[in-house]
Amino acid sequence: MSNHVATEIIDIPNSSDTVIIHNRDCIEGMAQDIASGSVDVVVTSPPYNLGIEYGTYDDRINRDEYLEWTRAWTSEVARVLSPKGSFFLNIGSKPSDPWVPFEVAMELRETFVLQNVIHWVKSIAISHEDVGDYPAIREDIAVGHYKPINSKRFINDCHEYIFHFTHNGDVTLDRLAVGVPYQDKSNINRWTREGSSPIDLRCRGNTWFIPYETITRRSSERPHPATFPPKLPEMCIKLHGLDRCRLVMDPFLGLGNTAIACVRLGMPFVGYEIDRFYFAKSVERVTQAVKEREIIEDDSRVHVTQQSLFPEHDQTEKNASL
Repeated sequence: MSNHVATEIIDIPNSSDTVIIHNRDCIEGMAQDIASGSVDVVVTSPPYNLGIEYGTYDDRINRDEYLEWTRAWTSEVARVLSPKGSFFLNIGSKPSDPWVPFEVAMELRETFVLQNVIHWVKSIAISHEDVGDYPAIREDIAVGHYKPINSKRFINDCHEYIFHFTHNGDVTLDRLAVGVPYQDKSNINRWTREGSSPIDLRCRGNTWFIPYETITRRSSERPHPATFPPKLPEMCIKLHGLDRCRLVMDPFLGLGNTAIACVRLGMPFVGYEIDRFYFAKSVERVTQAVKEREIIEDDSRVHVTQQSLFPEHDQTEKNASL
């Protein structure tokens, strides 16, 4: 018996691509909706089975049952993922139950190859004495957001894992798409391959500082107990390579942040959310992201038009700045 409730199809501005969001169980949905090998990037964060208070999902099931369910939905992901596709799985833990990410990763060992392990850093403290004579940091700093833990045994939990799975561990990545500038500019030429043009950009590595946006009212601005910021899936998709991405999928959409990332990047998307309230919120937030993209593109077209109307003025300003 199908529990398919609703589907929303949202057009991405100035593109033939769409965002498709289904209000249904993802295992059933993937089996019925998605052709084998048709998805190039999967970015998702399933329930962690840590007792988190979701709207309708029971996050306190037996661990063996949870791992069996994990095998079921990831088997469908393996079927729909293209031969050179990337599956980015965000999963966290809690200090009193730290094994969940590792147990999940081990369950997937016979299905996927773990190509990269990325640490999503939500908050970090940097001591000035540890960085030495570094002009950008003049004092001790602490940036980002975290949930304080009141405990004599555990420290605050300020990170989660992003496991990058592929079929065979041989997927080429666009590492510089999420790269960072060199701090020591002498490294630009030092690490430039012979025959290549120097570029002030290096691989970011596997520690990604992605803080949550600051909010004032969680109930209205982030009404979901476990969600990642849109920048996280945006970086995952870029790392895989925009030119190698035909379709992005998120089987646990939550508030729609992977879909929002796809709107910003102009990528076709399909996602699933079983909870009716979260489904409605994701549709609302994706629709807002579409409006924001339209405003940005309208502003860009106006700027280009103004340049074409006054080319002499533009050249005069350019010469004056030289």
